Amino acid sequence: MKDRLVYSAYATGWAVLKHLPEPAARGLFDQIADAAWRKRGKRVLQLEANLLRVHPDADEARLRELSRAGMRSYLRYWMESFRLPTWSRQRIARGVLVDGVEHLSAAMESGRGAVIALPHMGNWDLAGAWVASHVGYPFTTVAERLKPEKLFDRFVAYREGLGMEVLALTGGEVSVVGTLARRLRAGKLVCLVGDRDLSEAGVEVEFFGERTRMPPGPAALCLRTGAALLPVTLWYEGPVMRGRIHPEVLPPAGDGERKEQTAAMVQSMADIWAEGIREHSEDWHMLQRLWLADLPLRESAAAERPFAAPGTEPAAEPAGS
Repeated sequence: MKDRLVYSAYATGWAVLKHLPEPAARGLFDQIADAAWRKRGKRVLQLEANLLRVHPDADEARLRELSRAGMRSYLRYWMESFRLPTWSRQRIARGVLVDGVEHLSAAMESGRGAVIALPHMGNWDLAGAWVASHVGYPFTTVAERLKPEKLFDRFVAYREGLGMEVLALTGGEVSVVGTLARRLRAGKLVCLVGDRDLSEAGVEVEFFGERTRMPPGPAALCLRTGAALLPVTLWYEGPVMRGRIHPEVLPPAGDGERKEQTAAMVQSMADIWAEGIREHSEDWHMLQRLWLADLPLRESAAAERPFAAPGTEPAAEPAGS
């Protein structure tokens, strides 16, 4: 019954919201965000705890201002995602402005392939649709299985409709890591979300002065295949989503072990993301516990995951819960 209710809620969102005028849809989701923010459920409180790590000098009024803006940004992601399948190429083009595309073009034109690695910022689905439709690079990504299965299948179909090849993180008949490596060796593009990994396989990094874990997958794949590792940050600026493709993160000089090289590259990505999150923290959709100091032992000892799956954690943990 719970699975049917969850699926029905998402199906209704897809069916109804795509027909609403955009200002009405945005106003509705702002109201939902504000209601969740006023309720001050555990996700809002966790968002504020995370934002306090980003802005340790923020007073209570500033923190509440940031968390309210953060909830509106998070619900904007969902509003856009429900409507995105109906957007034309022209509408996508009007809604996205990205700096640093030359870094991606250089990597792809060289035939090396590239891994775009993102934190949970802005709307990664919209960014993916823009890359596929306007930069001209279809790509492969990974999705964690959701319950109910029908909801997962619908998310996969939705993302494939935007120009993505979607691999299931678990339960598939092919090796996810092996498939991603083959795509990169063929000079293709891979996109992965990489700012949260609670498993023992995660690489410990310093993030805003405290320790957390991030997935090694993006960096490890690049070391294995010779592909370029390109961190990306996203944020909203009025009606437009802005983005920045940062210069390639290179392996450290010298002949260090692969594990040490991977860890150094993950830390470099974390530093780049931290700068972007500090500048646009209201668009960082981290409503879950992130730092090791906040994690119970059972959560920090989760099963191994070599990389994060994009957009799945928010789907499993709705706003206001």
